[in-house]
Amino acid sequence: MREITLDTKVSELLNNYEGMKDILIKINPKFKKLNNPILRRTLAKLASVKQAAMVGGMDAVDLLNQLRIAVGQEPIKLESVEEVKQKEAPIWIEKTPKTTIDANELLDSGDNPLAKSFNLLKNLEDGEILMIESDFKPEPLIEEFEKKGFEVYSKEIEKDKFITYIKK
Repeated sequence: MREITLDTKVSELLNNYEGMKDILIKINPKFKKLNNPILRRTLAKLASVKQAAMVGGMDAVDLLNQLRIAVGQEPIKLESVEEVKQKEAPIWIEKTPKTTIDANELLDSGDNPLAKSFNLLKNLEDGEILMIESDFKPEPLIEEFEKKGFEVYSKEIEKDKFITYIKK
């Protein structure tokens, strides 16, 4: 088996290691969202170990080493990954969002937040905003939106409650 790194995709872990879903959930109960088959087929392909740690609100090196130990690999000696400094809120987030979705509700109902977001963004005018509410920082989604050229800003407004703004 390949060595698990911060860049290893969650889907690779799930596909290559027996019982990995349960290991992840045991490490962090926030990963119970992996019980959702749509999430496993979509977001797990996008999310790296580093991004999963952000979603779980934990240090990336800590998650990495817990995973490595669980599959019989030696822990690595890296300094903790510094939390990315919260960038300053852009002025455009003060605009009222054109539409809002709740990522948790979508996942619970078996829907795909990434696909739903891209469909909604197609119908927005340039400069309009989609807002996503979630109980985790949707790091894999943020990266996908940025790759497609959207402006994105995400912030934790209270413990385990995030708002992510996507400007078309």
